[in-house]
Amino acid sequence: MTTSGPSAYLQVAEQIRARIATGEYPPGSQLPSLADIQSQYGFSHGVGQSAYRLLEQEGVVTAKQGRGYFVRVQEPRRALVRRRPADGRPGPDTAGLAEQGVTPGWRSHSTTEAASAEIAGRLEVEPGTPVMHTSYVYLADGEPGYLAESWEPMSVTGQDLIVLPEAGPYTGRGVAARMAVIGIEVGEPVERVTARHLTRAEAQALAQLPGTPALAIRRTHYDQATGRPVETADLVLPGERWSSEYGRRPTGS
Repeated sequence: MTTSGPSAYLQVAEQIRARIATGEYPPGSQLPSLADIQSQYGFSHGVGQSAYRLLEQEGVVTAKQGRGYFVRVQEPRRALVRRRPADGRPGPDTAGLAEQGVTPGWRSHSTTEAASAEIAGRLEVEPGTPVMHTSYVYLADGEPGYLAESWEPMSVTGQDLIVLPEAGPYTGRGVAARMAVIGIEVGEPVERVTARHLTRAEAQALAQLPGTPALAIRRTHYDQATGRPVETADLVLPGERWSSEYGRRPTGS
């Protein structure tokens, strides 16, 4: 391969695509590094990066941060179930994953802070109001799966054992079950789903590359009796791994 110029990366991509199609590179296998591309084809690292970027867009190749490029294994997306279990089991996310044969888990860190203008607006409190901020890395079969940031007004939970979402006797119970302990019924949350790309920090936490497509879910729980927001959260899911499922199928008579 000797042709250079703007079409060079297309040539490299076609060669790699063909080698994948013949089984030389089976699903899950590691592909040549950018240095290998330069050695094999005589093109710069930039040409190799452009070729792999094209193959990523086609869904043929996946990039793993710090490890390189791999042939994509075509697996069905896991569904993050966005409804509470009818039998009241803890947490809609973890219960839904367990039903799919996934072992769920999480890492979390909670701290009190002053609500930013954005979070204050979402919680309908004054900016600077004390809130409990909890950061989560949710795990699927032990690997980082998706992220969440949650905020709750200290005026709602600050005097009760539920103040720390992942500490004490109500660890892992989910927002609805925890709020029920203090007599607040929240019902189903209001959620807004948008598409964007992972930030550098999010990608690092999820072992993905920055710019990977993602689903962003903004969630707010409301006290059904008063209408006031009692929790708001941002969830971030890598789009290639997850779908988001809502609603409940009727059981019939």
